[in-house]
Amino acid sequence: MGHEALLDLAKTTLLTALMVVAPALGVGMAVGLVVSFFQTVTSLQEQTLTIVPKMLAVLATIVLLLPWILGTLREFTAALFENLAAYGQAG
Repeated sequence: MGHEALLDLAKTTLLTALMVVAPALGVGMAVGLVVSFFQTVTSLQEQTLTIVPKMLAVLATIVLLLPWILGTLREFTAALFENLAAYGQAG
């Protein structure tokens, strides 16, 4: 069970990290596209116009999804501690 357990742990860790950050990254990308389109249409090239809306949108996404993010991380941590002995014997 040694190497398979470690590979499973690595896979679960990466998937959990991706699940936690994907909503914020997606919102940031969508807001960036909308702002870029707005800048192209209006020929307005202000740097703060691109950064501030993205920061606010990502922050709002994280605040809204914080209970889900914490629940996901809590479940991952609980599963990690439950299987700690199996991970320690691997190798």
